[in-house]
Amino acid sequence: MQYDLIVVGGGPVGASLVRAARGLAVALLAPERRSPAAPSGVLDNRVYALSPGNVDFLRRIGAWQTLPEDRVTPVHAMRIFGDDARSCIEFDAYRAGVPELAWTVEDTLLQDALWTALDAEVFAPARCERLSIDEASAAIQLDDGRSIVGKLVVGADGAHSFVREHAGIAAVEKDYGQTAVVANFSCEKAHFNTAYQWFQGGPVLALLPLPGRKTSMIWSLPHGAAERICGLEPEALCREVEAASRHTLGSLSLATPPRSYALRRLAARRMVAPRVALAGDAAHVIHPLAGQGLNLGLQDARALAQTLLERELVRNPGDLRLLRRYERGRAEPILAMDAMVDGLFRLFGSGSDAVSRLRNAGLNLTDRLPVLKNILMRHAMN
Repeated sequence: MQYDLIVVGGGPVGASLVRAARGLAVALLAPERRSPAAPSGVLDNRVYALSPGNVDFLRRIGAWQTLPEDRVTPVHAMRIFGDDARSCIEFDAYRAGVPELAWTVEDTLLQDALWTALDAEVFAPARCERLSIDEASAAIQLDDGRSIVGKLVVGADGAHSFVREHAGIAAVEKDYGQTAVVANFSCEKAHFNTAYQWFQGGPVLALLPLPGRKTSMIWSLPHGAAERICGLEPEALCREVEAASRHTLGSLSLATPPRSYALRRLAARRMVAPRVALAGDAAHVIHPLAGQGLNLGLQDARALAQTLLERELVRNPGDLRLLRRYERGRAEPILAMDAMVDGLFRLFGSGSDAVSRLRNAGLNLTDRLPVLKNILMRHAMN
């Protein structure tokens, strides 16, 4: 059988693309098969802040509705602090006239929701060995000898993408020199559905609201500092996070042990090639300081599915001219977000006193300009 679409990668981006590509014959190749289970009371360390635009997308493909209501949290406000307590910018959903700024959801729950009722033939576990492309089709050879043939192969297989490498698409990579530490905490004080972030002259600490009096932390630190934080006893870790967050949520107690992962920036030179398209981390990886990594990937899935479903009848899904529409449509949003995030990382990572004063003044000035704040907010809500 020849498929219209072969999606490599079973994470949120690949699975959402499969769900969105209704009417196409789809094969999903994933390193493991997920068996959605009833949610337990154990929190996942990996938590996403999804934009309202992406939540609407997940609703349209029937995934958001299957998430347990008591495990997703609307974000009604965001407070971002500079190097000192006096520099701050606040975003408020009520003042902006929107129901919420974002929603937080755990990775495992989101993936389980997406894997429920996948309309695709699933090959999992599948380990790809070779990609071959000719004028009429693309084929992926698996390590067990099977060959999966389709009109278009989509690499949604992460930063170390098999599809990107075997399609000969170059990527520029950069080490941020930081490690992200993630953990969940119970809080003494209510968070009131507010997300917090502190720029600390290089390190960046963020606390995202979870159901009840719980919060999810992502703390981007130099490698050595991250290793030290991960090695602390629970009580000592809680005291460090309390101090770094200026005791905003009061006393903390550890709900899940810390995990860490190194931070790198990646940008593929192209998002498409003959019979190949990239989406998500296979195409772009940015610093988590803006919480937009998965949001960009889901926007890729939305745009690619729309491009494929709205194509002219004379074009098949692997037509390069068709795929370039997808690439052109995604180029500006990705470049803008990558430039903004990298610029913020450089600006707030500078140790110069003059730059410190400038960036803190900039936060306060932006906070006093409602029009500019609304522009920033609307952009992040797509």
